[in-house]
Amino acid sequence: MRINEEIRAREIRVVGDEGEQLGIMSGRDALNLAIERQMDLVEIAPNAKPPVCRIMDYGKYRYEQQKRDKEARKKQKTFDIKEVKLRPGIEDHDFDVKFKNAVRFLEDGDKVKITIMFRGRELSHPELGSILLTKMANKLGDLAVVERAAKLEGKNMIMIVSPKITK
Repeated sequence: MRINEEIRAREIRVVGDEGEQLGIMSGRDALNLAIERQMDLVEIAPNAKPPVCRIMDYGKYRYEQQKRDKEARKKQKTFDIKEVKLRPGIEDHDFDVKFKNAVRFLEDGDKVKITIMFRGRELSHPELGSILLTKMANKLGDLAVVERAAKLEGKNMIMIVSPKITK
């Protein structure tokens, strides 16, 4: 935003500090009017014909803007990605423990990255990993949405699920 002497337009539309229209005047006259009121001349619509400027306390305006931005950041939901690692030969009980961890992460509102780690000859049977990830996705069906389908990346097969948004 341009303020005071930075405004270079010859003619500008001026709005007062209470929102009242003061009309179209030269930049110099508008600046003098702002100085008279002990305020700043701030360009709020530079692309308009003529540009629109407002007489206001710029410091106070910036402070209010920062406060609004900070409040908006507070209300933003950030997603963490939690990871659950499995092996192709995992036993049923161990799978259930990992499933419960994934459920807990999803209920906390986090995304879950489910990784199947292959070692050695296990890599020659990627369908075992696909079966495990499909089983996990089916069990998580009512809690989660598959955001990224199972994909083999190097020695790992990865699937990402995110919590279902309930209204």
